[in-house]
Amino acid sequence: MVMVTDSKPIIPRRGLVVGNYCHDVLHRDGEAVAETLGGAASFISVILDALTLPFHTVSRVGPDFAYAAATSNHPPLIIPTSQTMLFHAHFGSVYPDRLLNRVRSCDSILPSDLPDQTRFGFGLAVGVGGEILPETLEKMLSICDHVFVDIQALIRRFDNINGRVSHVALRDSGFFHLLPRVAFLKASADEAVFIDVEEVRKLCCVVVTHGKDGCEVFCPNGAFKVAPFVADQVDPTGAGDCFLGGFAAGIVRGLAVPDAALLGNFFGSIAVAQLGPPKLDFNLIQIVKDEMHKRKLQGIPFLERRDESPGFRKPPEQDQFYASLVTAKAIIMCQIQESGRNLLSSPKVLEQNNAKTILSLTSVHEEPIPSVDGKP
Repeated sequence: MVMVTDSKPIIPRRGLVVGNYCHDVLHRDGEAVAETLGGAASFISVILDALTLPFHTVSRVGPDFAYAAATSNHPPLIIPTSQTMLFHAHFGSVYPDRLLNRVRSCDSILPSDLPDQTRFGFGLAVGVGGEILPETLEKMLSICDHVFVDIQALIRRFDNINGRVSHVALRDSGFFHLLPRVAFLKASADEAVFIDVEEVRKLCCVVVTHGKDGCEVFCPNGAFKVAPFVADQVDPTGAGDCFLGGFAAGIVRGLAVPDAALLGNFFGSIAVAQLGPPKLDFNLIQIVKDEMHKRKLQGIPFLERRDESPGFRKPPEQDQFYASLVTAKAIIMCQIQESGRNLLSSPKVLEQNNAKTILSLTSVHEEPIPSVDGKP
């Protein structure tokens, strides 16, 4: 893990990101308006790369994969007998909540796909289409020192006819027995309905995101809320993924848990401002990295602790950290507007201004998806 000395920091050991890339097609009132690279691994890779965290990605796609250039730094495994996972996301007046369909699925990621003879400092299990099996997560837990898990990788289920995405209770998912070995379990507020937070927080730390209202962290010895960042929302897809990427990066880089959650909220707010995985302004990221360095724990970083009580109280002067991130974002946005550059951009989308008009929603949030029986 990261240890800071008076000379120079020790680079953290490499991470492992497991989850398939996919093709996303976004529909507004029945009309396809954008096609983008999708999959939690694609969003998280952007954040980890920007914050210069070394990691290895395991993703499966088919020969039809359309974003080889965009993922060249973290290429997927191409399965000749399979097709790339394809999702259709529906928005608009006809769909007050997001409606998500898995149109095609790629083969599951197997334990044998994960590197052998390798030990990783951290891992992220971030499947979106049922591609992570219990035995795959179990191997991750055996080869990674600390694992962050997105609940969607565990509880999503898919209708055999139309591919409609729904959820099952965590206890019925086949993953519940692995929770005591998980470091952090991330869920949106709507997904948290399918877990018993009070029960699960005794087994691992649970992070619940509330979109425009920030997030909450529940651990055995405490719970707290973390403030959100204002965002001009275009599309909520990937907000939770970028949150998890920022949160995990903060923990790995030595931030206190509340500071890491604040960093997650920051990157989530950036993600919703565009379609597809974000491209991040270099100057903005440099400022963020400088602020992270200032906020590193003075004592032993979270992942190096050996006790059961890592200290989840709000760190001193977190309001200053929050204000610094807000200011950095505002300065860069002002500079970009003056120069005519774009802070964020998306591959293979309609003209950006039109897309913003088409997909703009009223507030920043991760859209709810119904349970298997259609009830929350």
